[in-house]
Amino acid sequence: MSQVIILHPKDNVATAVADLAPGDSVPASDIASVKVAEAVPFGHKIALVAIPAGEPIYKYGEPIGLALKDIPAGGYVHVHNVDSQRGRGDLKGA
Repeated sequence: MSQVIILHPKDNVATAVADLAPGDSVPASDIASVKVAEAVPFGHKIALVAIPAGEPIYKYGEPIGLALKDIPAGGYVHVHNVDSQRGRGDLKGA
């Protein structure tokens, strides 16, 4: 069983369905994998590719936020490095 779920081919993050430890290898696509760079708790996101600061985070094939800093492939993606673009009252259309 895979340790992550990739919800859409456009996604640059996956959701961990188990706790991930540094050094674990998880699928990033049908033909590639990524090495976990830092611990990622169950239910949280892991970067499938390097995501530069200011670039969108895609989940469900839709942008859900912007990277606040460079996130390495295999990095933990969460509130410390993502500016959410959904459900905010201060952004038009969010």
